[in-house]
Amino acid sequence: MKIAIAELKFDERGLVPAIVQDANTLEVLTLAYMNAESLSRTLETNETWFWSRSRSSLWQKGETSGNKQTVIGISVDCDHDALRVLVVPAGPACHTGAQTCFHHELQEAPGEGRAEAGAEDIKVDLGEVLKRLYALIESRNRERPEGSYTTYLFDQGLDKILKKLGEECAETMIAAKNDDRQALVNESADLLYHLLVLFVQRGLTLDEVQRELLSRRGKGSE
Repeated sequence: MKIAIAELKFDERGLVPAIVQDANTLEVLTLAYMNAESLSRTLETNETWFWSRSRSSLWQKGETSGNKQTVIGISVDCDHDALRVLVVPAGPACHTGAQTCFHHELQEAPGEGRAEAGAEDIKVDLGEVLKRLYALIESRNRERPEGSYTTYLFDQGLDKILKKLGEECAETMIAAKNDDRQALVNESADLLYHLLVLFVQRGLTLDEVQRELLSRRGKGSE
């Protein structure tokens, strides 16, 4: 369903919150605000523009730092009063240099213990994570929701998927060569994601890959 800018419910200051997510990983990068003008510029340029509440002025992400964000899609929530902006970032989202603005853990109030099954105690192995991600990518391939980066890849076809996979391979190698641990983690996650997109596009299952790996045990290939 298409929603026009005029149908959005801007607040009394003419603003609407915009949740910006990495289109590859769906990591939340920042929470910013848009007015009708910044949203129009975002749609026109395919790059993010926001309204600064502190300076009362428009600003473009990456205008001075170079860390621009290419917009893949924008979706509107059910109440028409919030936006989700999927982007491909050209660099860190936070002015501190962090990948995301959400890089601080909330400190506990004095005397409060951690929940018995707190986030740091939840252990999910990589295999389970890959299975869940594969299932999500499969659903994107079937349903093709608007504004999804995965939908965009499937719509573009095999050549685009292979091109992105090659780019992620190169970026992973560069991160390893530069001895940048966090960059290597980030690029490896992007590489795995795009590899799974290729698997789904070509109808290859994780079980097939698992069987092949298990068949190599004891054959001197480990």
